Formats: sequence, C-alpha cells, structure tokens
Amino acid sequence: MATNHGSKRTVVGAHYGLRDWLSQRVTASLMALFTLVIIVQVLLPGEMGYDKWAGMFSHQWMKLLTFVVIVSLLIHAWVGMRDILMDYVKAVGARLALQVATIVWLVGCAGWALQVIWRL
Repeated sequence: MATNHGSKRTVVGAHYGLRDWLSQRVTASLMALFTLVIIVQVLLPGEMGYDKWAGMFSHQWMKLLTFVVIVSLLIHAWVGMRDILMDYVKAVGARLALQVATIVWLVGCAGWALQVIWRL
C-alpha cells in the first residue's frame, strides 16, 4: 500500500532569489549614489551650461563611475525584465524570444554608452 506523505510541489522559475534581490539592491544603491554625486555637482556655484556639464564628465574617474552606473542599470534592467517575463509570459518560445530581444537591446545600449562616454 502506497503512503502519501503530502503533495509534491512543482516549483518553477530559475531560483535566483537572494542573488537577484541583492543585485537589485546593490545596483539601485549605486545609481542613487551616482544621482547624488550629479546633484551635488550641479548645485555647486557657477552657471549651469555646456561648459560646466562637460567639465563634470571630463575627468577619467567620472567617466569610469558613469560607466559602472550604466552597467549597473543594465544589470538592474535585465534582472527586472527577466523576472517579469518569467512570471507573466507562459509560452516558452515567446518568453525566450523576448529575453533574447532584451539582451540584444541592453548590449546595444552598453555599446552606445561606451561611445558616448569615451567618444569612440
């Protein structure tokens, strides 16, 4: 006679849990910190114009920080979009196509950001 020890749960998803939660918090924190850096620089004395704006981004450390924040934004967007697609798009083929399209779009944005920051 078979004994039933409870129902078996079917768990779906990629099981990223803590890693996703942590990456969202870390990337959001980096973006918030960068925003504060920009706000402080904008509020410094002097007329806000092209020269001041270009001067803020002329330093190598600022270019590097900007690129790190852009990469953080891309990671943040990827985790969010992947979770949304996994939760709401049930058709595997459609979900895969949308995930690939998202990756292509984000890689394109990274390339564009590189060109803008370092004028390649």
